[in-house]
Amino acid sequence: MKYKVTLNGRTYEVEVDEDKAMLVDEYEAYAPAPAEAPAPVAAAPAEAPAPAAAPAQTVAAGEKVLSPMPGNILKILVSQGQQVQEGQVLMVLEAMKMENEIVAPKAGAVAQILVSKGAVVETGAVLAVIG
Repeated sequence: MKYKVTLNGRTYEVEVDEDKAMLVDEYEAYAPAPAEAPAPVAAAPAEAPAPAAAPAQTVAAGEKVLSPMPGNILKILVSQGQQVQEGQVLMVLEAMKMENEIVAPKAGAVAQILVSKGAVVETGAVLAVIG
């Protein structure tokens, strides 16, 4: 069998036969020519105004339930105002094709739910608040 191997900018053509390997050819590796830069635009169009930032959502007082990792909210199993026990599953977060249960850190009433089903969250995002 013949193989082409590139090592340190040089290409080697090697033939392997049973228990022997022998060099058939050696040559410089082909490097493609750099692409030409696009021609500069004569006049830049006026910039559109930046979209207004979404207003920050105020977080209720109480213990915050934070996302332990980035992912998608698959299910929300409680509603605002509902009484929960410590360790009760509040929602399910999908991360890396695994379903992770987000549990209540303490007993109390759900003061606020800050995410919705299907939301994409980052590590440390506030998911809910237990009052």
